[in-house]
Amino acid sequence: MLDIKLYNTNDENAWCPGCGNFSILDALKCATAELEIRPEDLVVVSGIGQAAKTPHYIRANGFNGLHGRALPPAQGIKMVNKNLKVIVTSGDGDSYGEGGNHFIHAIRRNMDITHLVYDNQIYGLTKGQGSPTTALGQKTTMQFEGVIQNPLNPLALAIASGATFVARTFTGDREGMIKILKEAIMHKGYSLVDILQPCVSFNKVNTFKWYMDRVYSLDESYDPTNKVLAFQKALEFGDDGIPVGVIYREYNKPIFEELHPVIRDNENVIDRVWNPQDAEKFIEEFM
Repeated sequence: MLDIKLYNTNDENAWCPGCGNFSILDALKCATAELEIRPEDLVVVSGIGQAAKTPHYIRANGFNGLHGRALPPAQGIKMVNKNLKVIVTSGDGDSYGEGGNHFIHAIRRNMDITHLVYDNQIYGLTKGQGSPTTALGQKTTMQFEGVIQNPLNPLALAIASGATFVARTFTGDREGMIKILKEAIMHKGYSLVDILQPCVSFNKVNTFKWYMDRVYSLDESYDPTNKVLAFQKALEFGDDGIPVGVIYREYNKPIFEELHPVIRDNENVIDRVWNPQDAEKFIEEFM
């Protein structure tokens, strides 16, 4: 196991005190340390939002994309260097709203990347309007009379679209979250982890206690390879319970990197060595 301090940065953290993002960041560092993924072999990619600040707070290669556009550069990075571990950190709005189309087609391609969605059921960066996962009728800073659209069910959508690894975890279960993240990172293919977490500033409904009263872990008898059962579990969300764990897993579906001849037959698609001076030259040209 690597020293978790290897992933620490000196960047000032701008998250609200009590935000679930802190727990996710800690779990992500622990998972990569336990898997012995060195910072130079890791790329953390994000879009826009509170979750998208994660690349600043973990020492690794990082990329900040546009709102809803985290998955395209993540897939591009994996195409040109298939040996890198690529992890996308994005919010429920960024992934399921602005990035909804990319979400579906990332599943279709089944590239070997890990997609972590920090799901607080609200838009946290832009001050609390309803997101794609906000409950029907919930009042927000923008929907004064309550949200009038049914929420998206991301796990059911992922399973129906053909995802090979679909999981849910909760920031109140540190060890469970680390375990799920490790499984997702090591899964061969596209991995979705929907992470339930409170937004202490703008979501006064889905609080830490709200989740604690509803989440339950799937027991050892549960078979995540049973797609019909997995879809049924994906539909469970509310007062009767919210299952957490690996909801669905498929082992033998080919990944994009094995199907595309250029990627399959070459160690790296771009065969050149980059150094910091190259990056400085490009930055100077754009300034």
